[in-house]
Amino acid sequence: MKKPIISTLRLTLRPMETRDRDRLSALLSDPIVGKTYMVPEFNAKADAIPMAYKIIALSHDPNRFIYGIYLEDALIGLINETDAWDKIIELGFAILPEYHNQGYATEVLNASINYLLDNGYDAVRTGVFSENAPSRRVMEKAEMTRIPQTEIIEYRGKEHFCIYYERAHKNFSKK
Repeated sequence: MKKPIISTLRLTLRPMETRDRDRLSALLSDPIVGKTYMVPEFNAKADAIPMAYKIIALSHDPNRFIYGIYLEDALIGLINETDAWDKIIELGFAILPEYHNQGYATEVLNASINYLLDNGYDAVRTGVFSENAPSRRVMEKAEMTRIPQTEIIEYRGKEHFCIYYERAHKNFSKK
């Protein structure tokens, strides 16, 4: 089964290709991205290449929500499932810093949520370090609502207070 392509006004979400390896490695090893998108700490872009190949392969799995984010034909980020249970899916996303503050994250998150809610999920959830104000704004612009779930996450030697947002299908009621 071929994985569907998701399109927005400016962007395309699709499985990644081997030719995207260097841009994906740059994303995974970027120090700005690494502050909030939980990946191992890489000393150099080349150190991220094995992980990039794994993510590229997983992006072709029709049972996983992992997509490259493309502006024209250039990979600028990724959005991925971090967990899924009981028709609820949790997403994470990262965009190369040179593409920040242009509305791309909101556009991608909205399209992903709409796609997932239209295709069998009852709710889409995202977690964010409380100090990450830009990502919190993205979630709010994507019409996600803060939910009571919180946790402390240790990442790169520091504890972070993680808060969660959710957008549920209009017919979904929590039990």
